[in-house]
Amino acid sequence: MRLFLITAFFLLPLGILAKDLKPGFDPQEYLSALKLPEREDSLDNEKDYNGYKFLYLSPEVGLFNRWSLWERKSDGVIVIKIRGTVPKNESWLANFYAAMIPAIGSLQFDDTTRFDYQLAAPGTKAYVHTGWTVALGYMVPTIVSKLLEQYSAGKRSFIILGHSQGGAIAFLLRSYLYYNKQIPRDITIKTYCSAAPKPGNLNYAYDFDFITRGGWALRVVNTADWVPETPFSLQTLKDFNDVSIFMNVKPRLKELNFFVRLYAKSVYNKMNRTTKRSRRRFNRILGHRVYTLIKKTLPNFKEPEYANSHNYMLAGVPVVLFADGEYFKKFPFDGKNVFVHHAFEPYEYLVEKYYGHR
Repeated sequence: MRLFLITAFFLLPLGILAKDLKPGFDPQEYLSALKLPEREDSLDNEKDYNGYKFLYLSPEVGLFNRWSLWERKSDGVIVIKIRGTVPKNESWLANFYAAMIPAIGSLQFDDTTRFDYQLAAPGTKAYVHTGWTVALGYMVPTIVSKLLEQYSAGKRSFIILGHSQGGAIAFLLRSYLYYNKQIPRDITIKTYCSAAPKPGNLNYAYDFDFITRGGWALRVVNTADWVPETPFSLQTLKDFNDVSIFMNVKPRLKELNFFVRLYAKSVYNKMNRTTKRSRRRFNRILGHRVYTLIKKTLPNFKEPEYANSHNYMLAGVPVVLFADGEYFKKFPFDGKNVFVHHAFEPYEYLVEKYYGHR
C-alpha cells in the first residue's frame, strides 16, 4: 500500500497535465493560440505572450515552412503552431502542388534524405495533398524531436494549431503523430485546423475523423471564406467503395432491353470519360507542371507517383462561424482583397460574436 501511494505521488503531476485538455471547441483556447505570433523571425523566451511562453522557433525549411513551440503558463499545455502561407512563390507552390499521393509512402528529398510517412490505416485507399505532405516532411524531424523533449520533461498535453496552409498541414501532422511509433501513447493531442483547405480524399477524411473521434480535432471555418473550399475536387467512378452499384456496370447493362441499354451505355461512357480526362488534366497541371517549378527550389526532390484521384473532402469536427449581414458590413469586399474573409481578424470577430469571448 505504501509503495502504491509513493508511486501515485510521483505520477500525480503527469496525470494532472494529461487532464488539462478537454475535447470540443474552446473559444478562448482557440483564440489565444491563434493570436500567437507566427511571422516574426525572432521571439523572446523571457517575454509573456498573452499567457504563453515561447520555447522554440524552427528554421525555414522545404517550401518556406516554419513552426513554433509554446507553453501555456496556466497549466503547462504545449502548443505546436504551424505557420500559414507567406508571400513567397515557393510557399504558394506548396498550395498549388495539389495532385494526390497515397497516404502511406515515401518522398525522396535528396540522395540521402527520405521521408517515410503513414497518414492513414493500410488498405483504406486514402490519398493526401502532395505539397502539404512535402511541407510536413521537412518539418517533422524538429517537431518529433521537440515533442519527445517535452515528453521527457513531463509534458503530456499538446495542442496542434494552424491557420490556412498551417491548418492543412495540421491535419497531416496529427495523422502522422498518431501512426508514428516513436510517439508515446499516453499523451493527449488536441487539434485546431483554422481556415484550412481540404487535406485529402474521402477515405483520408474518414480515417482522420476516426482517429480523432470524440471532439479532439476541430475544423474552424468562416462561411464567407473561400479557402476552405479548395482544392478543386473531382469524383470519378473509381472513387466509390469497391462494392457499389458502379462496380461492373457494363455486364449489368446487358440485362436491359436493347434501346435502353444503348442509351444507358452512352451516358455511362460519356460520364466516365469526362471525369477520367479531367482527373488526368488535374494531375498533369497540379502535379507534374508544379513539380517542375518546385524543382527549382528543391533541385534534388524526386517527383512522386501521383494517385489516380482528386476527390478532395473536408475533415474534422466543423466549427461553423456564420457570416451574416452585420459581418459583411464590417468586412466588405472591395473588389480586390480576395482574402478579406480569410485573415485572423474576421475569424476572431466571429468567434467573439457567437461565443462571447474577448
